Amino acid sequence: MISSDALLAGAGRTVNLTATRDIAAPYRVPVYVACTVFALIVNYLLGKDMAWDTLSYHIYAGFNAVNDRFAQDYFAAGPASYFNPYIHVPFYYLITTGLSSLEISSILAIAHSVILWLTYELAVIVCPSNDPHKRLMFGLCGVVFALINPILLQQIGSTFADITTGELVLAGWLLLAVAVRTPSTTRVICAGLLCGIATGLKLTNAIHAISGFAVLIMLPLTLHGRIRDGLAYGISLGLGFLVIAAPWSYRLAERFGNPLFPLMNNIFRSPEFTSEPLHHLRFIPATVAEALWRPFAMIDPVTMVHEEMRAPDPRYAVLFILVSVFLYRWLWRRRTPSSGQSLSRADAGSARALAAIGCGLAVDWVAWLSGSGNSRYFLPMSSVAAVVTIAMLFRLFATRPKARNYVLLGILGVQGVQLWMGADYRWNEVPWNDHWIDVTVPAKLASEPNLYLTMGAQTNSFIAPYLAPGAGLINFSGGYTLGAEGANRARIDALTKRFAPNIRVLVRGERLYRKDELRTPNRAQIDEALRPFSLRVDETDCATIIVRGLPPELEFTLSNSQPVVPQARDTTYLVSCRIAPDKADYSGQMSAHRNIDLTLDHLEDACPALFQQRRPYTEYSVDGGLRRYLNTDLTAWIRHGWVTFLQPSIGGDMIYLGRESAWIKGPIQVRCGRRDGRYFASLPEATERP
Repeated sequence: MISSDALLAGAGRTVNLTATRDIAAPYRVPVYVACTVFALIVNYLLGKDMAWDTLSYHIYAGFNAVNDRFAQDYFAAGPASYFNPYIHVPFYYLITTGLSSLEISSILAIAHSVILWLTYELAVIVCPSNDPHKRLMFGLCGVVFALINPILLQQIGSTFADITTGELVLAGWLLLAVAVRTPSTTRVICAGLLCGIATGLKLTNAIHAISGFAVLIMLPLTLHGRIRDGLAYGISLGLGFLVIAAPWSYRLAERFGNPLFPLMNNIFRSPEFTSEPLHHLRFIPATVAEALWRPFAMIDPVTMVHEEMRAPDPRYAVLFILVSVFLYRWLWRRRTPSSGQSLSRADAGSARALAAIGCGLAVDWVAWLSGSGNSRYFLPMSSVAAVVTIAMLFRLFATRPKARNYVLLGILGVQGVQLWMGADYRWNEVPWNDHWIDVTVPAKLASEPNLYLTMGAQTNSFIAPYLAPGAGLINFSGGYTLGAEGANRARIDALTKRFAPNIRVLVRGERLYRKDELRTPNRAQIDEALRPFSLRVDETDCATIIVRGLPPELEFTLSNSQPVVPQARDTTYLVSCRIAPDKADYSGQMSAHRNIDLTLDHLEDACPALFQQRRPYTEYSVDGGLRRYLNTDLTAWIRHGWVTFLQPSIGGDMIYLGRESAWIKGPIQVRCGRRDGRYFASLPEATERP
């Protein structure tokens, strides 16, 4: 007897050539060229983007990948120092070529335009018609719906790796969609390799790679065939990941005992990073109701909904409504006799491909929303969502093309207004100039291999390639505070001993200010931060690095401070002063420090939902101390005897939670939680405010 597998395989060979011809994208080259030209125009009009991440770790990552920095740097770019850096190597090499900022950004924009090519191809795959002109129109509509994503526009020409790695994911899903129409184990294997490589380069793509298994459910094969292709996809996915991740993971395991350091340290438990679970909650809905409302919340042109900037996007709400309408129509038709109409081969294949990527998208949406909710990490699925939305609109209005066109124009019109008036496109826009960054380093710093201790959430690690060969960097205070004891202290002491006496502090600012000037960078604050390491600033040996091509740093002052000195729009200063040993006796402060730690411990115990991860290192100051919480973006302060907290990522007023003297006795009952992306806390009774 002939098995069903053999029959299906024979049928597949018979129609494979015809089916492949049916799904070929028409007018491919002109569409690709148009997409690339559009990306170049958008990039030019939006200007050069000098994002926070570019300065904090993108440039350093590329530099780190081609230079062995493990021996001389330690958390130079904070925890991001140890993410896989290979995806940033092309950008670093572009900087070293001497090309202008416009030329570099244009090359990046050309690379980013590939996501539009892939969106066009995917749209053609799910088009129910064989007519080339209809497929062209269908594909262009998919591209346009992908383009009206403000986050995609925001990243064109930028240094973010979300589009470039997302293109690998989207290419993998495209191959899976083709395999659903014309079964091919080879395509499934190639899809797994692409998604595995994308995950190795940027771990946030893991959700999309895993969701690809949901697409395979719709393969027109027997159960045995689906299991076979599912195993092939899983094996190739793991192989692609290992090929890219293994070299860097080996270095991390050798250095920290954790091949994914600093991620998953709750499993590997390296002593050099917190072992509390790392889960950034900034955009994750706090309740099921918030999760269900998220597609509609994304329409509002406000910050901190699904990204830090304003990025209004109605497409997911439209898709949610379309899915609801289709579900209602399907339930209604189940109650009525079948019309007996059969689908054409092309329509049946496109419907199966649409159902496949739709299932995958649904699984991906749920996993993404519970994992990060950050739309920068959803870019490949944003293109899939655009294609699914267009396909559902065309199918819903199959007999009413005029109504369909009105709906399309209405959506585009509304979103066009949103993009024009309510979206942000550059994190820090600066003018196009001759270099991406123009750094002027004093001769002494350019020739002397110093160890630089940097402070602040902005690590300024971009300066590493411009310092003297052999120079080292440690970002000891800022986004993640390194402890003055244990494994962190041992690493820092080893580096300071190796570089001594060539140890310097490096902070933003033209010079150090005195304590009475009430302006940053302040000498007293820096000394306080260095004190746990028995170091202090030597103001007799300071130098200033001038950086052009960046937006000037915001300077925070108090109302009674001296007037701010105006800066050039694209000029930034980094001041570096030598550091000397501090042999003063500060044992008298130990009791106050213990009280601060105990108070903050009690605060964390009273409201564990807010203060995550628990028990970070405390940064002490003259009037108190603070802790920074990576998962929730909160900073808890004890200042002048008051307990407060603030969410710096969204600003707002400090929230006061009473006196230190009350908290030191034990945890106090607090009503706290998160609502609409904002954290709140209040005592059961009115508390005196300072």
